[in-house]
Amino acid sequence: MAVLAALFLAFIPALFYAWMTYWMDRYEKEPLHLLGGAFIWGAVVAAGGAFILNTLFGIAVYTFTADEALTNIATGSISAPLVEEALKSFAVLLVFLVFRKEFDTVLDGIVYAAITALGFAAAENVLYMVQFGYAEGGWEGLWIIWFLRVILGAWGHATYTAFFGIGLAIARNHRSAAMRVIAPLAGFGMAVFVHFFHNTLAVFAQGVGGILLLFAVDWLGWLVIFGVMLWALRRERDWIRHHLQAEMASGLISEAQYRTACSAFQRGLTQIGSLGSGHYRNTQRFYARLADLAFKKQQIARLGENSGNTMAMVTALREEIGTLAAKAAA
Repeated sequence: MAVLAALFLAFIPALFYAWMTYWMDRYEKEPLHLLGGAFIWGAVVAAGGAFILNTLFGIAVYTFTADEALTNIATGSISAPLVEEALKSFAVLLVFLVFRKEFDTVLDGIVYAAITALGFAAAENVLYMVQFGYAEGGWEGLWIIWFLRVILGAWGHATYTAFFGIGLAIARNHRSAAMRVIAPLAGFGMAVFVHFFHNTLAVFAQGVGGILLLFAVDWLGWLVIFGVMLWALRRERDWIRHHLQAEMASGLISEAQYRTACSAFQRGLTQIGSLGSGHYRNTQRFYARLADLAFKKQQIARLGENSGNTMAMVTALREEIGTLAAKAAA
């Protein structure tokens, strides 16, 4: 019974947090099948692999030291940050390499990283609620762990892995070959360091004051990533405003459609309004393709043509937009 309760209490909030992350991506939604795959990878592959590798590392440390406290510190501060961030980051890297056209901006990197990490956190929280909550303190213990990890610590893993997503996005949009290597490595290093800092602080946090300090530091990190997301959204809006002016001038889209495309709020209202007209899917796809077009033009302007950014793709997007324009609401 405790396991079922833990599954429900961990995964339902995690799916809600994943939806919140998806909602933040206002202009160009990432494909749901990729996001679902990232979440499952985090919950199954990353969490399962981390449990096995961290356990083996802990056994090895204890075998050599016979010191349980040292083993816990070493596992939490050394093994967990490296192993867990590597396994979570691999899913983001796969999207970056295999589905490159779906990985365009800093916000994309954060979204894929956060949703992978939320899947990981959900599975890990089940273990903690059962093993350290219910097993040690019954239902009261389970609820305490739930509150600490699922409510107060909700965005921890998402914050750590977001740094790697940001690093990949920087590499995606940079001309320098050196930066394309340095940025992901720096992002991964930052993810590991922030994870290490949290885990180490958690080991030494004592009493209510220590716990409050731990969560204050965590929330500061979350606010930093949230600020980056807001900055990324504003930059995406500016790209759309700039690059779609030519499409409006050419007659590909109307002035009303241009104004809607440039406003996340107006775009949302337009899509809601199209529900009763039977044009919702066309409207949704139309504005998504307009964002794709603006981002692709920005990449070509910044990087020139390469395997991920070609004028042929711009032409194909314009053709699809021209077909959808008459079927989409403004």
